[in-house]
Amino acid sequence: MGRFLNKGNRKFAEFAKTKYFVDKTALINQLLEKDITEKFICLSRPRRFGKSVTADMLVAYFSKGADSRNLFEPLCCVKDELFLESLNRFDTIFVDIQAQFEAAHERNENPIQRIRTCVVKELHQEYPEIVSQDDILADALAKIYEGTGSQSVIIFDEWDYPVREPENSLELAGYIEFLRGLFKNSDAKEYVRLAFLTGILPMIRAKGQSAINNFTEYTMIHPGDLSACTGFTEQEVRILCEKSGAGFAQMKEWYNGYCLGGEAIYNPLSVIKAISSREFTQYWTETGTYGDIAGLINQNFDGLREAVLAMLAGNRIPIHVSDGKNDLRTFVNKDEVITALIHLGYFAYDKNTKEAYVPDKEIQNVFYHYMENHKNDSLSQFLELSETFLKALLNREEQAAAALIQDIHNDFVSSIAYNDENSLACTVITALISSFSYYHKPVREFPCGKGFADIVCLPLPEHKSLPVLIIELKWDKSAQAAIAQIKKRQYPQSLKGYAGEILLAGIDYDRKTKEHRCAIELFTESS
Repeated sequence: MGRFLNKGNRKFAEFAKTKYFVDKTALINQLLEKDITEKFICLSRPRRFGKSVTADMLVAYFSKGADSRNLFEPLCCVKDELFLESLNRFDTIFVDIQAQFEAAHERNENPIQRIRTCVVKELHQEYPEIVSQDDILADALAKIYEGTGSQSVIIFDEWDYPVREPENSLELAGYIEFLRGLFKNSDAKEYVRLAFLTGILPMIRAKGQSAINNFTEYTMIHPGDLSACTGFTEQEVRILCEKSGAGFAQMKEWYNGYCLGGEAIYNPLSVIKAISSREFTQYWTETGTYGDIAGLINQNFDGLREAVLAMLAGNRIPIHVSDGKNDLRTFVNKDEVITALIHLGYFAYDKNTKEAYVPDKEIQNVFYHYMENHKNDSLSQFLELSETFLKALLNREEQAAAALIQDIHNDFVSSIAYNDENSLACTVITALISSFSYYHKPVREFPCGKGFADIVCLPLPEHKSLPVLIIELKWDKSAQAAIAQIKKRQYPQSLKGYAGEILLAGIDYDRKTKEHRCAIELFTESS
């Protein structure tokens, strides 16, 4: 048992004993059932989505360096003939690409040469009469297969680290050639039993084609039949909440939103931390950086800023994802930037409607905190304007609120062409982005009283001192007419139980003057 060849099952065995372990071993059966044309697999998911745990599980299952029968016996994988005949039967090579590149850089070594040397050395120790320490890795594996008939399982975790964090172009080019030499040569189909690469990004593109185009890609956009193999399904989260006594409704509001294969998928890190700490808050980007956002959303493409604001306001936007470059450096339009942010986990994608959106409250907070801490870009400037608008509403400053809505429409969401009250609602909800720190997501067409209020904002539990906001919109009428409709249809009476005070706001747009008008008053029983 070595560091790279035929590691044991210790890491997965320890993980399987943890308090919040969720059994994903059915993935093994899915992989075993794939035919020889599907044995090259690249699984890409955002940070802390369970990719490394999946890699450890596959090492524990395939590796000759372990006896894992008792480990897998109580787990949900189907122990059929195919499962048992493959259990701990293959030479298994595991490489954490990020760790090896970082170690090489610390020692001023060539990282590709370091990986080759370390792995071939262990293959030579295992097969001294077949493998020479001077062999390249692909030749060593081919010679082992030719001499013994033994295939190998190759697992690279964080395969895309050199793509996401390139030190230099020559090093990246050498890495891609290393992957091509290992997986694309004519012998690879014979000596590889399974090649399983995990990372954040799909396979890198080179001149419009995949640099390693024999891999089947399972991504946040095209999850295929492995959609639920990493991340927690809603049913798995519900069971964890029941066992731990955590609130499922809050869990869903904070961490649900990714849609893979038609199923809601949650980020495991956030769910487990929320359960263990009993606090629903932002956890995900403790392991990431706001640099991801800054480097991408500040790309100077027409419509990008407006698209991001629309999604932060709770809207979905149509997006064309098929031509995304996915290398975090070369972009030609806003859709490619948004595609990259989908792979990174900052946005989600609905394959059925072909729309992108912000997945959950946690990611909304990520953007909010980004805008708070980056004062010089346009999104941060918008947040300041939104905060000023919210204050104007709460302080019942009617003229100021109307002027701010005007500024927001003119400067930030001018792409929303006013045709009716629905388009006005899009502008108002966008203007309310700053409210997400104090209120639940604004609800459109909220059922209350004798109809449906256009927009309702309910305070978060920790901000119960704030008033409920009822906003009614009008088109070529008057802001006072909007207030009158709120009262006539008795919207406030049905919202008394949510908090203390209720604030009524009417917003009207005049097509002739192209101006917004606003009326605001505090609801009282006598009003």
